[in-house]
Amino acid sequence: MFVTRKHLSRRAVLRGAGATLALPLLDCMVPALTALSRTAAAPDRLRRLGVFYVPNGMSMGYWWPRAEGSLEALPPTLQSLTGLEDRVLLLGGLADKPADLMEGGGDHARSAGTFLTASTFRLTTGADVYAAVSMDQVAARELGRETQLTSLELGIESNAMVGTCDGGSSCAYTNTVAWRTPTTPLPVERDPRAVFERLFGTSGSTDPAARLARLERDRTIIDAVASELHRLERMLGSGDRTKMSEYLDSVRDVERRITTAERQSSRELPLVDEPVGIPDDYATHAKLQMDLLALAYQTDLTRVSTFMLAREISGRAYPEVGVPDSHHPLSHHQDEPAKLARLHKINEHHFRQFAYLVEKLAAVPEGDGTMLDHTLMLYGTGISDSNTHFHDDLPIALVGGTKAGIKGGRYVRYPQGTPLANLWVTVLEKLGLPVETFGDSTGPLGRLTDV
Repeated sequence: MFVTRKHLSRRAVLRGAGATLALPLLDCMVPALTALSRTAAAPDRLRRLGVFYVPNGMSMGYWWPRAEGSLEALPPTLQSLTGLEDRVLLLGGLADKPADLMEGGGDHARSAGTFLTASTFRLTTGADVYAAVSMDQVAARELGRETQLTSLELGIESNAMVGTCDGGSSCAYTNTVAWRTPTTPLPVERDPRAVFERLFGTSGSTDPAARLARLERDRTIIDAVASELHRLERMLGSGDRTKMSEYLDSVRDVERRITTAERQSSRELPLVDEPVGIPDDYATHAKLQMDLLALAYQTDLTRVSTFMLAREISGRAYPEVGVPDSHHPLSHHQDEPAKLARLHKINEHHFRQFAYLVEKLAAVPEGDGTMLDHTLMLYGTGISDSNTHFHDDLPIALVGGTKAGIKGGRYVRYPQGTPLANLWVTVLEKLGLPVETFGDSTGPLGRLTDV
């Protein structure tokens, strides 16, 4: 690492035995010859994209606001973002037409498998899957040129890419929404330890014995880079030292929670056939993954991510929020008010995990705003009414991204049946990556920046 008092490279890292610690955006990383003021330091290239997918449709009556226009209050499912209404842009009328055009296969596979590709896919139960490049990967090809990781795919449930899942379709179509090429689905990573080591490489080896030895020494990544960290801190101004301290506290906390989960998993659940380190509690697991994603963004290790809060046809129950029912069977609610209310509790529980990340990014200063300002996030699903498996009038929300020209605090409706792909064209344009067409798009969407 090369450090001077005047300027620190945006790509600078701290290195130690078996560990590499990326740094957050610091004031001293602003080029010394920039014509901008230091408060307007964050360049446009720091724009980020995050797509958050939820399965099994939505209890729609709890999702939509009462009327189009200004959001006086968030609808029930989104209540956990109260106070950040001005960052939320709800979009209605969008449809995933490719999911309806396919013959055969299950509705759930078709919803996830076409969500970000806007294209039909090959129905198969084998390894000969064929879809299309997903919108996030179009962005990743460009935004990933300056980052260590082209993109990050996270999830909570199964990441299997083989076998048969929904309606005779390969599990690749239900368990991910990200496709690097038409034949390369990108599996989600659900193990927080694996994500942490992908970001920071703390063991120096893939050998489980090496990882165990480090855990037994109770040696953290901060310990591994302590000497370089001490040298760096002497060269930083007071503002940067404060930023570094807060960042290091976050890294320590995440690593501590992962280690705790690993020890509890091996002690309390010796017979459970799942990777060590994955918390049994949904919210604990989701927040760990969200914290890791926030660190990946903060250190500019990646600028593109997808996150599946559960996989399609998920049968998970959520007794912790008063829903002992299996999610997928409950989603076939037959318009029964009690079932719709319980389904809403699941929907709201999922969104609350997302809101945790939004609030976290909103609290971290970055350049002329916050991390949230430079991050465009999309939350939604490829099924609206889960009882009918409709792929139209999808529940879609854009959050954050003021530097990408998104004006929140509104609910905007487009003509019924407007291609979802039109939104993908517009999102890419907002990220500075214009494309003429994508999937079944018919043109960009208007009204994202004004009423």
